[in-house]
Amino acid sequence: MTYREAAGRIAGLLREAGIENETAESMFLMEFACGADRGFYLLHQMDEMPGEQWEKYRDAAAKRCRRIPLQHLTGEQEFMGLPFLVNEHVLIPRQDTEILAEEAIKILKDDCGSGKKVLDLCTGSGCIAVSLKTFCPETEVTACDISPEALAVAGRNAEYNHVEVEFLESDLFSGISGHFQMIVSNPPYIPSSVIPELMPEVRDHEPVRALDGGADGLYFYRKIIEECGDYLMSGGWLLFEIGYDQGAAVSEYMREHQFKDIEVIRDLAGLDRVVKGRRE
Repeated sequence: MTYREAAGRIAGLLREAGIENETAESMFLMEFACGADRGFYLLHQMDEMPGEQWEKYRDAAAKRCRRIPLQHLTGEQEFMGLPFLVNEHVLIPRQDTEILAEEAIKILKDDCGSGKKVLDLCTGSGCIAVSLKTFCPETEVTACDISPEALAVAGRNAEYNHVEVEFLESDLFSGISGHFQMIVSNPPYIPSSVIPELMPEVRDHEPVRALDGGADGLYFYRKIIEECGDYLMSGGWLLFEIGYDQGAAVSEYMREHQFKDIEVIRDLAGLDRVVKGRRE
């Protein structure tokens, strides 16, 4: 069959499996399995696809139809224009989280002065920490996670992007010392009861510990806000990624703990995505 026919057949299989954007995903899978990017496809779509390429393409599609995330098949995801390695031990970096990284970078460049030190809690793949170090190279970045498997991935991502970040195994602040001008975190924030309702790609293939934010989804926000006073300098910034309906609750808790200049920032879809505030 031709490349065009193969792409159409795979798109049909993906659609039957309930996968959205099946046409685009069929092209991603073709590039991954066959090394045939979109440029090659446009030039050769009426050429016959070699049998060995079809077998690889079909096998990759079969895995995707079992709802294995595309990024787990390719092993990589882009974030802030940078490549990040991913596997089942870390959350796949998402575009929404770029809002948090962009806001942190803006503050670091405009408001934190020289000798900046930043702490990234619940670093996962390291996408936030590595991005901050890449775009603010003069900043000293420390990142921690409770999962040694996640830290192994994060360390590889720092090397992959040629930056130096200090990674520590720590349950939030338990293994942290020193003071920071900024603390950033994309903590687990999905209410426990919602976990079973998530898409299979997330529920069955991403680490539940990185998703589950307790009964109301706010457990880690409360704990970080309560404990950060020993680590965040006076006048320092605390920034969180939040769920779409958590902006008011997190803002109020920060206000109760003497934070000022609190602001909720929306994502491209108009949903609350980041809360930031400055410690008095």
